[in-house]
Amino acid sequence: MECQPNPGKELYRTYQGRTWARCPIRTHVVMPSESLEHLLEQYVRPRVQAGDIVVLAEKVVAICQGRAYPVESIQPRPLAHWLSRFVTRTPAGIGIGSPVTMELALREAGIARILIAAAVAACTRPLGIRGLFYRIAGRRVAAIDGPTPYTLPPYNQYACLAPERPNAVCELLSERLGVPVAIVDANDLGVVVLGKSREVDSALIVALFADNPLGQGAQQTPICILRPVDLETA
Repeated sequence: MECQPNPGKELYRTYQGRTWARCPIRTHVVMPSESLEHLLEQYVRPRVQAGDIVVLAEKVVAICQGRAYPVESIQPRPLAHWLSRFVTRTPAGIGIGSPVTMELALREAGIARILIAAAVAACTRPLGIRGLFYRIAGRRVAAIDGPTPYTLPPYNQYACLAPERPNAVCELLSERLGVPVAIVDANDLGVVVLGKSREVDSALIVALFADNPLGQGAQQTPICILRPVDLETA
């Protein structure tokens, strides 16, 4: 398998003395409710070998699960408009800083949990304590993606929820492919392992994905094969 890293990303990365090749897999533009299993059979099965780890971007899993929605199909309630005004936006994306994605957060976590999280964040932010909103609202809220101009069309006009049952999905795909599988929420600010099969070391995945080798925009590489290599013979 020839590995071609995305522009600006290194092919190799080392973790605990072992070097890994990070091989992004380019796919077609995956559309809502396509079969994730068929996608991996088409693009991963011909390339994967023993010792590999397959890592999926959370968005492609959510899209295949029908959890990506055109923004025009989401009607934010007044509470979503109001709450979204107080969300800090980052260069990695708007998160729930828009009425549309805040509406999805309210649906996903419930009004009470979001209001409690917002109240705690409002009280602690002046003290320099950050991050409590998402700790209370939950990882599924933190993984909500909103539309951004640099995202591959048509998903520059979509909002996306976190994948359902990510650990179970990874176990199923691992059984089919015969190698460990993980799902990550990665951007240029950091990475979180949302789901994994039993053999996966989350710390390894975080270390190897620290610079987001899948890319942040329209690279069209939602899958990565991690492969241990011997650089002297590679």
